[in-house]
Amino acid sequence: MKLRRLLSAWAVPALFLSSVASAAEPALLRWAADAEGGAPYVFRDPRNPSRMIGFEVDLMNEVAAKLGMKGQFVQNQWDSLIPGLKRGDYDIAANGIEITEDRKREVLFSDPYFVTYEQITVRRENQDIQSLDDARGKIAGTLKYSLAERMLRAHGGIEVRGYDSQTTIYEDLANGRVDFVLLDQPVAVYYGNPDPRLKSVGRPIGEMSYGIAVPMTNPALQQRINRALRELRNEGRLRELYDRWGIWNSRMSEEFQDYSPSKAPTELNSYLAAMGKKRDWRQQVLQYWSYIPLLARGAVTTLQLSAVGMLLAVSLGLMLAIVRIYLGGLPGFLAMAYTEVIRGTPLLIQLFFIFYGLPNIGIKLTPFMAAVLGLGLNYGAYEAEVYRAGLLSVPRSQMDAALSLGMSRWQALRHVVLPQATRVALPPMTNDFISLLKDSSLVSVITMVELTKVYGQLASTYYDYLGIGLLTAAMYFVIGLPFVRLSRALEKRFMRGRQPLV
Repeated sequence: MKLRRLLSAWAVPALFLSSVASAAEPALLRWAADAEGGAPYVFRDPRNPSRMIGFEVDLMNEVAAKLGMKGQFVQNQWDSLIPGLKRGDYDIAANGIEITEDRKREVLFSDPYFVTYEQITVRRENQDIQSLDDARGKIAGTLKYSLAERMLRAHGGIEVRGYDSQTTIYEDLANGRVDFVLLDQPVAVYYGNPDPRLKSVGRPIGEMSYGIAVPMTNPALQQRINRALRELRNEGRLRELYDRWGIWNSRMSEEFQDYSPSKAPTELNSYLAAMGKKRDWRQQVLQYWSYIPLLARGAVTTLQLSAVGMLLAVSLGLMLAIVRIYLGGLPGFLAMAYTEVIRGTPLLIQLFFIFYGLPNIGIKLTPFMAAVLGLGLNYGAYEAEVYRAGLLSVPRSQMDAALSLGMSRWQALRHVVLPQATRVALPPMTNDFISLLKDSSLVSVITMVELTKVYGQLASTYYDYLGIGLLTAAMYFVIGLPFVRLSRALEKRFMRGRQPLV
């Protein structure tokens, strides 16, 4: 009785303190972007790769503060930002998203927070290209699904190559793989202009406005964001932000009716200083060492996805193989149909269907569950064929002998046939696990940040696809090696003792 009173006496103040703490903590404004897109939007700090920076990071923090909230960054692939917003994975999206008529049919947009134009960049020695008319018959590089890509395709007479990362576009230009690049002016400021091999040419092309994307179901949030943007503009905070990042331009001067000289681009200068810093081999080793924690976190996610996904795949594959061989009829036909359909369609489409399609019929899975389900269901079809081959490799006489000894069909399958089939299926199963481990990189399209996505973010920040790529490849090798060793040990055990796996 005394204990109950004591607990009651503590419960009331504890609940009070808990409610006060939760009330004091601001609500989160979850905003999405793709950090692999690079500077100056959202990218990893070259001085501290564990930290996200960019002019949109600063902008979203300012907007969140105006709303009495705290900004929380959510990673998603650029071309999946609007589908993820419609799905409800975050509150808003802001990542250089141009306001276009087709996008306005899908989401609400805030008032424009940045106005810019397209900029042509060519190699330093090029004297031929000054406009799109000069570029007919040439090869252009640009970002996939961007307004620049639409402009190039609409212009005609130009071969257009779409890229996922702006870093690689300018590298391909410098290396002669494309003749020119057409991208938004802020991108050219950070990737084209600082490169001594390249130069920006011609007059500004077109005009586009960036807006914050808001779900159609939340016009109240759109109005609050517009109010916050107006306040930031009137206070001079937006102009200060754009000056710091070195992206103030003639279009913004017209939009803001502000023709005063730009202030020192402190963030741009810091970025260029960090990128231009020369390192000796010891400093470079320390730099690579600083990437290990980020890559390790991505590797843990990759391993979790792969292990759980493979467990599902093996279980499903075994069931499909047994149904197809021993049940036949309609169940066997359905098992065969599933196997053929899944193997005949890309894993990427299946992931999109599970993550973005199923919510339309009321099934909404977390990114991790959707990733595991996608990988498991896809590889389950392949495992079904592996197990079917293993089961068919066991002579029919083995089953007949077991049945003649009084075993049930299930007992014969479990104790006699399956152990022998496993010996045959084990090597291709190991091979499939290694393939699944690498295919887990596709889950970045559904907001999962795994090992390959971390590699892309780091490589796009440091322009180092070789060194960081080798480091990432080594981590994949380290993850997969124990499973290969385990598989070989099991193979030796089975071949030596011919012992059933029960």
